[in-house]
Amino acid sequence: MIVESNYISILTKHLPAHWDSFRIGSVFVERTEKVSDEDYAPLSVTMKGVVPQLENVAKTTNGENRKRVCINDFVINSRSDRKGSGGMSKYDGSVSLINTVLKPNKKYDNRYTNYLLTNVLFQEEFYKFGKGIVDDMWSTKYFDMKYIKVPCPPLDEQISIANYLDKQSKKIKHFIQKKQAFIELLKEQRQAVINHKLIIEDRKVKIKYCVTKIGAGVTPTGGATVYKNSGVIFLRSQNIHNDGLRLDDVAFITEDIHNSMNGSQVKKDDVLINITGASIGRTYVFELDEEANVNQHVCILRPIKDKILPKFLMLQLQSDVIQNQIKTIEGASREGLTNSTLKNYYIYTPSIERQMELITEIKTETAKIDQAIAKAEKEIELIKEYREAMIAEAVLGKLHHKIIKPEVCQTTSL
Repeated sequence: MIVESNYISILTKHLPAHWDSFRIGSVFVERTEKVSDEDYAPLSVTMKGVVPQLENVAKTTNGENRKRVCINDFVINSRSDRKGSGGMSKYDGSVSLINTVLKPNKKYDNRYTNYLLTNVLFQEEFYKFGKGIVDDMWSTKYFDMKYIKVPCPPLDEQISIANYLDKQSKKIKHFIQKKQAFIELLKEQRQAVINHKLIIEDRKVKIKYCVTKIGAGVTPTGGATVYKNSGVIFLRSQNIHNDGLRLDDVAFITEDIHNSMNGSQVKKDDVLINITGASIGRTYVFELDEEANVNQHVCILRPIKDKILPKFLMLQLQSDVIQNQIKTIEGASREGLTNSTLKNYYIYTPSIERQMELITEIKTETAKIDQAIAKAEKEIELIKEYREAMIAEAVLGKLHHKIIKPEVCQTTSL
């Protein structure tokens, strides 16, 4: 990126008068040492920071060609489709070459650096300095990010800011944990309603006799590199929840890729169920009038509607009768829930009229519970947004009066 002489960083536009500001390249040196993951434990760079390598991530076949990471290094993923992935490392180890590793600097408190370089305003500035052909494959290397201007308060103030944010973040984390525990209790109540309503004196049949299709999807060639910002919906396990489809972070693929994956194309009223990982067993009905496809972690069930209604099949899959069977599979097999296992589960098939009655009864009795869950989830979302705003304001000196409490707090444009 060509940096214009009049470049003004959003991060340093209005700082307290006594704060300094520097370009990243003048204070943070890149660590470029290449190492093997046999000598240096592999690490994953995630939205929650740098952690020991996750089991479910795609692993490189070139373990000899990785970047070394030392404790207190700051690591950030260079790619725009991993926006927000980064953090201060608590571990010695190695990361893939798509990450940029910055050595700590004595001018900066490590905790302040972590808050500064993970806040949303820095992420936007980082993205702006990137290069690429398309937005979703934008990449910001050290050569470009070194021109970004960042604030540098006096070290004692950095420590005060970090202490303040640590304290406030701890309170927010506690609030979120209490809300999450409350949500889990509500979900147990909801599950109890479903289980009670599905105690039915009726015949059972295997799922395979009630559907025209049972099959999982595939990941397109190229994996996440072919995802787009628009196009055909590409559903992954994180999008499938028992209370609905969550599409805030949904991926998209092109029409050509969608057509080449005709075996995993989703139709309206298909029942989708997660078949691997921590979310195994989560299920919901696809009710959109849009084209969609699924990856290999999601299975499609296409009900024969004169035998079983999509919502009724979904409710039975969510019931403890089926979920307890899935849990035994999860613990015993690394394969997850296979088609052959799923299609042989027994379900009730009362008359269509009775199915409709039960769906309505369950919906009525769970409505207030669902509203309470939605309210609690919204409160969590809002407190997370508040935390992001608080961090941005604190590291840029906007909360200077609250944290440092000086007699006079002046600002200037840099």
